[in-house]
Amino acid sequence: MSIFYPGSSAKPARSGRFVSQLTKSTMALIMAGGRGERLRQLTLHRAKPATPFGGKYRIIDFSLSNCVNSGIRQILVLTQYKSHSLIQHVQRGWGYLRGELGEFVQLVPPQQKLGEFWYRGTADSVYQNLDIIDAHAPELVLVLAGDHVYKMDYGPMIAFHVERQADITIGMVQVPLATAHEFGIATVDADNRITRFSEKPRNPAPMPGRNDVALASMGIYVFGRDYLRKALTANAVDADTAHDFGKNIIPKAIGGGGVYAYAFQSVETEAQAYWRDVGTVDAFYSANMELIYVSPELNLYDSEWPIWTYQEQMPCAKFVLDEDGRRGMAINSMVAGGCIISGASVRESLLFFNVTVDERTEIFRSVILPHVAVGRGCRISRAIIDEGCTIPDGTVIGEDPVADRQRFHVSEQGVVLVTQDMLNADPAAAVPAVAP
Repeated sequence: MSIFYPGSSAKPARSGRFVSQLTKSTMALIMAGGRGERLRQLTLHRAKPATPFGGKYRIIDFSLSNCVNSGIRQILVLTQYKSHSLIQHVQRGWGYLRGELGEFVQLVPPQQKLGEFWYRGTADSVYQNLDIIDAHAPELVLVLAGDHVYKMDYGPMIAFHVERQADITIGMVQVPLATAHEFGIATVDADNRITRFSEKPRNPAPMPGRNDVALASMGIYVFGRDYLRKALTANAVDADTAHDFGKNIIPKAIGGGGVYAYAFQSVETEAQAYWRDVGTVDAFYSANMELIYVSPELNLYDSEWPIWTYQEQMPCAKFVLDEDGRRGMAINSMVAGGCIISGASVRESLLFFNVTVDERTEIFRSVILPHVAVGRGCRISRAIIDEGCTIPDGTVIGEDPVADRQRFHVSEQGVVLVTQDMLNADPAAAVPAVAP
């Protein structure tokens, strides 16, 4: 089984019963405390996993949905940085599992179990909660990053881990070599055993026979509970450590020969499946804009693998007025519930719920997050408008890079990020730039 080295060990036969028993005895821990600093002001008031995505979701919904759809119903969500909106979302949208059946999604904030320390790293956040894990006594522990967008059945990966009798199994994807320094990078042998692992190396090693891609960690790890406890306990007393899975736990485990790479691929085509690290403004923008394509890679309309979430109850989207210059319409776009497009034009854009766009405004190739009010006579192009913004009448965004940089954040690829804090700090925003 390998997209890395064709001809390696054949995939063992698996029954659905075998996989379901494994997922039933697995507990998932979702790392959801990240700052997401590369998203700039999008994470100024929220943790990265709580960032809205795809019109109605939050980023963490993808990891949570993958767990539930995979049959994993014991889930801990480890929070830390600016977690209020994340906690609120999980409580509202993920409280339907049946506790009397041993099913739960539990929020676990840092509790300073080691004296004055909060979570000191990814490994430490799990170590400080070993008592909760042991109380439920799962056979396997699935550790997940809560800040990536993808659909994945974790069952086959867990089965792979058991079949290989692995110490650690890591989900891996191929990433362009130019961006590989942002990930943990692995080298594997013909049996997909990891022989070297470097966390965010300055000069990442490409795959053998390829000079354009490297093998990157998805931030998905499978452990046996006993092995995990032993590794974390040893790491906790090590004075020279960052208490991090990628920097410490995995490199140290490689010497034992039991660390394996699991290829994230489509069962039907064996091609790499959809996975996006939406960790930068440009990546976040691109991943959202992909969804408006006729046939996007990420199929949000897949009834066999739904993405679950909580959404405020909203009426249907409404498009009003029909005269030249004042025609409410959206073309090649996605528009969520509660939106009112009143005599305005929306093209190749994604509007989250409860967005209002007033007359004679033009929105082009933009991502508008929830609860945004766009005034009259505005022109907005290649922009991300953050949640809760009020855009004054006559505002122009995305046409003059020099002017945009004076007021807003402009990414490397020219995407303009607008937040309400920026608008509040801009004296010109208080007065219409042009007559409505």
